[in-house]
Amino acid sequence: MILPVIMLTLCFLGSMGYFFYTKLNHENKNEENTAQDFTNIVDIKDNFLYTKDGYIISYFRIQPISIELLSQREKENMCNMLTAELSSISEPFKFLAISRPVNISGLLEEYSEILHSSKDHIQKELLRKEIYEMNDYALSGEVVERQFYIMLWQKNHEGVESDLIKRTKDFMRRFDSCGINCTLLQDGDIVGLCSLVNNSIYESNGEECN
Repeated sequence: MILPVIMLTLCFLGSMGYFFYTKLNHENKNEENTAQDFTNIVDIKDNFLYTKDGYIISYFRIQPISIELLSQREKENMCNMLTAELSSISEPFKFLAISRPVNISGLLEEYSEILHSSKDHIQKELLRKEIYEMNDYALSGEVVERQFYIMLWQKNHEGVESDLIKRTKDFMRRFDSCGINCTLLQDGDIVGLCSLVNNSIYESNGEECN
């Protein structure tokens, strides 16, 4: 559950090696650091982040899937489908892998309700120990999950929003056609992503692809 798409991502990126990671944008080399992209902010509105140097950026999240439920043939088919869908993309994008603490509040609440309603002394003792352990992990920040995003950008000019959102939705459709759901980030989601990227406790990285 914590690492739901890492294996898929590795398989996907390996199969697409011919298409991606071959051309780096040397002119923007100093802007390659992902955190810098989020400190160069003028405004965040609707589905877009506006930068001080005149760019507009959109993001979507790749929703997790459980590839453990897929056979080897199904995994290979998915990789082949992704390769076919994404091979025609010629404009650069950035792949972001962000670490964030796992939200276990719902599980803790459920355990607490069972604890208060249970009359089994052994069950209650086990639940107390489990809640204590989970709280300890949550406070330590050791339990993290990886989230994966795609970042797209264009030079800001009048009417660029419609062009960029069209590109973004087309990119999302390519994943959706392979059975991998995606979510377009709204302004609040982008603010949360900025917070994660700028949190030095959790490692984040991005790769720009052409």
